[in-house]
Amino acid sequence: MADKTEKATPKKVKEARDKGQVAKSMDLGGGAVLLAGTFALGTFGAAMTTGMMDFLTSGLTAGRDPDSLTETGLMHGIYEAAQVGLKAALPILMVTALTALVIMAAQVNLKITPHAIKPDFKRINPGSNAKQVFGMNALVELVKNLAKVGAVMAVVATILLPMKEDLGTLVGMTPRAFAGLLVEEIAKVAKAAAAAYFVIGIADFVWQKHRLDKSLKMDKQEIKDEYKQAELPAEVRGAIRRRQMMASRARMMAAVPDADVVVTNPTHYAVALKYSPELAAPEVVAKGMDLVAFKIREIAKESGVAVVPDPPLARALHASVEIGDHIPEELYEAVAQVLAFVYRTANQRAAAA
Repeated sequence: MADKTEKATPKKVKEARDKGQVAKSMDLGGGAVLLAGTFALGTFGAAMTTGMMDFLTSGLTAGRDPDSLTETGLMHGIYEAAQVGLKAALPILMVTALTALVIMAAQVNLKITPHAIKPDFKRINPGSNAKQVFGMNALVELVKNLAKVGAVMAVVATILLPMKEDLGTLVGMTPRAFAGLLVEEIAKVAKAAAAAYFVIGIADFVWQKHRLDKSLKMDKQEIKDEYKQAELPAEVRGAIRRRQMMASRARMMAAVPDADVVVTNPTHYAVALKYSPELAAPEVVAKGMDLVAFKIREIAKESGVAVVPDPPLARALHASVEIGDHIPEELYEAVAQVLAFVYRTANQRAAAA
């Protein structure tokens, strides 16, 4: 197979975007939200302090009124406290929510596609939130998570530890002074954490963009074929596509004997996976539905390739991974379990032989 060294054409980039394949970083959104929250805290801090003071004062003085200790009085107190808390926090909540929407919309260029919003079967995979276990992606996730934890710990140690000398002065503070100090210290911690988190988010976005660009790269022949097809009549392009599909299906079936496992639905879907230490992650070498799935299973059994029924995983792989692509990070754990089962079974059979 030719090396994919050429930058993706606008047509391929558009097709990828139509499928919802865009570079986006949740950490960038989180850092932006935290930054917005700190600025909002500085802007609305005085009003928030007043609200917190009212909340603390009403709570501390409620016991003086006998009526407040009845069931009705307690419910009324809870209702008033909730109102005070919501009123104090609402501006900050609105700013952070709007920031989250703007950042996410900016990353995906406000494009919503049917492919992106259709039901995504991979989300029901039991390993979708587990740690990644393959290749460079696992290392990047580990470094990123360690950086976030380290940043938070450094912020807490730098800002809060010096406060231990002043703990004795908190006892004699008025509710207003205590609330003001609390808001001030929260703002300090949030600003420092936001700056670190935002930098990590930018680095993560750059990495995600690099990964996307790399996955969309084309070889020179693909680019030539694309330009040639763009110049041909529609009827000729259709005939070429049909021949290409037939040739592609033949190559796909020829790759099944080299697979490590075929994951099935067990009758409607079949996805053949191959993995080796040289690969960054397991690769889909064949997939299909109904009759094509039956043919894949048939070739696998004839070739001695393990066939493992796993309906949720089979549907997720079929819906989210193209032939020749690596599996997404969300499915690493589930696929790792299947491969471990296949390798373990093969070793047991070899030992018994």
